[in-house]
Amino acid sequence: MPAAVGIFSASKQDGLKKNGRNNNEEAREEKKKNNKKFVDDNEAKNNNVDDENEVDEEDDNPKLKPEKELDLGPPLSLKEQLEKDKDDESLRRWKEQLLGSVDMSALGEMEAAEVKIERLSIVCRGRPDIVLPIPFVSNPKSSLFILKEGSRYRLKFSFTVSHNVVSGLNYTNTVWKTGVKEKTKVMLGTFSPRKDPYTYELEEETTPSGLFARGSYSATTKLVDDDGKAYLAMNYHFEIKKNWPSNNS
Repeated sequence: MPAAVGIFSASKQDGLKKNGRNNNEEAREEKKKNNKKFVDDNEAKNNNVDDENEVDEEDDNPKLKPEKELDLGPPLSLKEQLEKDKDDESLRRWKEQLLGSVDMSALGEMEAAEVKIERLSIVCRGRPDIVLPIPFVSNPKSSLFILKEGSRYRLKFSFTVSHNVVSGLNYTNTVWKTGVKEKTKVMLGTFSPRKDPYTYELEEETTPSGLFARGSYSATTKLVDDDGKAYLAMNYHFEIKKNWPSNNS
């Protein structure tokens, strides 16, 4: 009996020790969790306070607030700008390099550039130029001109620029036939005001040929600057035939 009691007592003591260790470990784990939660909560509060302080600083600091649109004053015409800086030699030379030789007589008091189409023609090898009427009046019942199939041609136009520089002038031509569209766009460049007209010729092209190429076409031709202002916009019809018309002029 004493031996049995001793064994039982020893086992009981070992169990109590193990339970005590387990309880201590659980307590430590619980304490760690509580400490971590405390730290996380404090960090979240600090972050919120920092955000609020940043907002307050932005509200209090006028330098951080969005500025109103700058008042640049009334816009000046090109003539006024050139006359304003005529005594500054370096600035005058820089503007000459930028704008080229500007004809002061072609400058006006207007701020916007004005482009006037003086002549628009189709140049064909061995044929008289086909001069298109300007101003142009669209007539959907008649063809503006007739071209022979397989013939080589190029578009040529003359225009004057006044009052101000026109930048990014481009030529756009769109042609339709039986639902098929073909678009051509050519950048012409930037032009300074002057009295003498500018003359520009596009690259030579060849009209299509064959039975299906003949017939009536619809077209739209435009001259537009980089601000989207159109100086020429014409809708018209033309024909491609097997031969040149006998009275083409």
